Amino acid sequence: MPKVKKNWKTDIYYYTGVMPEVEAETLPALFMKRAREYADEVFMTRKNYGIWQPYTWKDVREQVRDFHYGLLELGLQPTETVCIGGENEPEFFWAEYAALAARAKIVCLYPDMTPPEIQYILEDSDAVYVVGEDQEQVDKVIEIRDQVPNLRKIIYWDPRGMWQYNDPMIMDFREVQEIGRKAAEKTPGLFEKNSESVQPDDMAVLSYTSGTTGQPKGVIMKHVALLDTAYRSMMHMPTKPFTNYLSYISPAWATEQMFGITIGLMAPMILNFPEEPETVMQNIRELGAELLMLGPRQWEGLAAIVQARMLDAGPVRRLFYKMGLAVGMKVAVARTENKPVSTFWKALYPLADIMVLRHIRDNLGLSKCYYAFSGGAAMAPDGFRFFHAIGVDLRNGYGATEIGLLTVHMGNQFNLETLGKWYTSHPYFGDPLEYKISEEGELLVRGGSGFAGYYKKPEATQKAEPDGWYHTGDAVTMTQDGEMIYLDRVKDLRKLSTGYHFPPQYIETRLRFSPFIKDVIILGDENKEFVSCMINIDSETVGRLAEKRQIGYTTFADLSQNELVRGVIQEEVEKVNKNLEEGSRVKRFVNLPKELDPDEAELTRTRKLRRGFIEKRYADIIEAIYTGKSHLESEIEVKYRDGRQGVVRHATFINDTA
Repeated sequence: MPKVKKNWKTDIYYYTGVMPEVEAETLPALFMKRAREYADEVFMTRKNYGIWQPYTWKDVREQVRDFHYGLLELGLQPTETVCIGGENEPEFFWAEYAALAARAKIVCLYPDMTPPEIQYILEDSDAVYVVGEDQEQVDKVIEIRDQVPNLRKIIYWDPRGMWQYNDPMIMDFREVQEIGRKAAEKTPGLFEKNSESVQPDDMAVLSYTSGTTGQPKGVIMKHVALLDTAYRSMMHMPTKPFTNYLSYISPAWATEQMFGITIGLMAPMILNFPEEPETVMQNIRELGAELLMLGPRQWEGLAAIVQARMLDAGPVRRLFYKMGLAVGMKVAVARTENKPVSTFWKALYPLADIMVLRHIRDNLGLSKCYYAFSGGAAMAPDGFRFFHAIGVDLRNGYGATEIGLLTVHMGNQFNLETLGKWYTSHPYFGDPLEYKISEEGELLVRGGSGFAGYYKKPEATQKAEPDGWYHTGDAVTMTQDGEMIYLDRVKDLRKLSTGYHFPPQYIETRLRFSPFIKDVIILGDENKEFVSCMINIDSETVGRLAEKRQIGYTTFADLSQNELVRGVIQEEVEKVNKNLEEGSRVKRFVNLPKELDPDEAELTRTRKLRRGFIEKRYADIIEAIYTGKSHLESEIEVKYRDGRQGVVRHATFINDTA
């Protein structure tokens, strides 16, 4: 890797075609190296009480060292599992780096997981310690701890509300660190020795799959695998040392393990942590994040914010917005797709940027973002066109927890309909990445550090890699330029009774770009003659529209079934239908009278649809769609956040498209 130059804060290194030197074989070794090199540089910042609090590499090293010693004093042994849960905060990362240095492995929890979900993860991963953010996380673990006999301690880092707890199993993060400081005085140098003793093939992280078809499986991510996929990215994306990065997506998602945890050390980056989940948008703008990694739903949410605000704007502002966006589409998107642009549009672009586009970027906090990445699921091409039109260089990528990041949009010209071209892997980590597409259209992959298997599930491991190739389960095609197009999960590809094949997710991503649509599930199978769908409206955006049009409503169900709202959604569906083949067009749709909810197992924690469960739960609505009914009285069981059960009863209308 090139040495940092004196002007490293402004230099951007392009590693494309360059094989950088591998500086360390494990995360603890890399952490220690960076802490020595950049001791007085800022590594992390956290916003507390309206002020960004910085932590230098030296500060973070001390925090990690003390917690490391503390865990050892509590009895943590190599290969044991430490579970960490909560919002993204410095302590989350300190705990992970500390446990990894002890040759332990990590499993992470999404902050909104329910006690039964946490119990499954703790039992399956053999967790012996839980490090949680606050009272909420502690209470959820206390509720199920009797079913997890191996659990030794519950450690929290936010003390608010914890003064009333008098339980020997519960400890303050700082109390563990104080124990560690005393132990460090007795055995100086042990932290450094342990960090260097970690092996590349040691298990680092158990990253659990979404569980769309059953119980989640713990994917074994070794140190070598995390570094392998991080080097793939560093070799293909522009990286500025000490780039400002907002750590927002949960480390329970493998992508943040690759970006925030690993590339954060490699680049290195300045990791910034938002004050609260509700202040993320404000924090992005304050920071001027330079590299941003979000899932498609989050990028779509940003686009929806702009479109929703334009609903409230006056006619003059809306006109300028439409004109500015049109110019951006003509120039920026055409440039990306290698299409000719006339001198007229090129001349208009600077004016459009000054008057409209740069203000949109600034309001979204993207004015300094030089690399924006979307991964984890498919995203509508219209979403990418929107961000490129406003001047944000958003790239699509594809990967799998089991084998790392595999494709990305490269260079200045690429097809926005695709997931990009194949990564080059670093030869240090194994054979070159290879792919092939099976007769069923499934993507098969091998190479790099490889697939290490599912934790304690040899049969599932063998099924996923029966012949030396990892079977992704994804249906894809390749363009003549070598760019990959994602269609859907192989198991989710559908065929109608007419014999017509269609990809549900391909249609869903295009519908979700509408600011009025939050979630979609496409319906249709061998017993159905046409494609239909169930839609979750975006209550915030549709609520604004209702207010503007003076539509009265009391509940989500009332809003979703309002005649004018159904008309707006019909227009959005018909817009998408125009760009689909006849057989893939949505003929009928329903606005669901309640929101799809991860707590009710309708969505995974990363907001992927659990199709089988949803189709069973809403079987009466689906039957009404395909038996020609115009409406039905639906009854849907719901679970409230306080644990109470209830039922939503409402007249649900089935709508036809033109």
